[in-house]
Amino acid sequence: MSSATATRIGFLAILLWATLAFFTAATGKVPPFLLTALTFGIGGAVGLGAALAGPGLGVLKQRPLAYLHGVGGLFGYHFLYFTALKLAPAAEAGLIAYLWPLLIVLLSAFLPGGGLRRVHVVGALMGFAGTVVLLAGKGGFSGIEMRFLPGYLAAFACAFIWSSYSVASRHFADVPTQAVAGFCLATAVLAGLCHLAWEETVWPASTGEWTAVVLLGIGPVGLAFYTWDIGMKRGDVRLLGVASYAAPVLSTLLLVATGFSAPSLSLAVACALIVGGAFVATRR
Repeated sequence: MSSATATRIGFLAILLWATLAFFTAATGKVPPFLLTALTFGIGGAVGLGAALAGPGLGVLKQRPLAYLHGVGGLFGYHFLYFTALKLAPAAEAGLIAYLWPLLIVLLSAFLPGGGLRRVHVVGALMGFAGTVVLLAGKGGFSGIEMRFLPGYLAAFACAFIWSSYSVASRHFADVPTQAVAGFCLATAVLAGLCHLAWEETVWPASTGEWTAVVLLGIGPVGLAFYTWDIGMKRGDVRLLGVASYAAPVLSTLLLVATGFSAPSLSLAVACALIVGGAFVATRR
């Protein structure tokens, strides 16, 4: 598979993540860890189906370090993200957590033949600026307050874990993408245990909410992680990092198109910054 093809496959993950907010909103009042357990269970089943159709379930047998990398990335990110949301305001925590695309661009410099250039950093910073504008325009961003420091640290930790997991995937290129099914299923089990320990069980209340859960598991919590794995292992890591800033904008555009949100000037400015950042990052 060529790098260009793998990069295009990685773009699919970003498009799928753009539907995350829409489908999550449609799941009703299902608590976060229970929703994570359900959707990662479905996402893992998707991978098992791909494994059965291809190399077989033996692909799940990987060295312990590969599972530490995979489960640590998938579960570690979600655990710290939910922790951040509990300990700090959602807008500020979300902004800090969304440093991961910028961190991917910076960490890619440590890869063999990394070749990090100024345009990559400038493009990533423009994308981050677009995310700041988008969140500030929603009226929920009130600035950084030290009393929420534990939540801010958890948000930064989840950004660092996801960016590290993504970039380090390059060093696990020998691990077949179908093995991500095992990482998803392990994440589902751990999320289920967190749910039993800390949450009250609230199941989806209607067929529509169950449908949203299934679509979440198939798409942004299923196929997205498999396509992202391909992009990180064989594609242009820096370009995918910059392009990842498109996810919150595309997500907001989807909410506007479906009537869940209203168009705004901040959305237009964020679009311009993120598209401009991607354009700058692709300049030679």
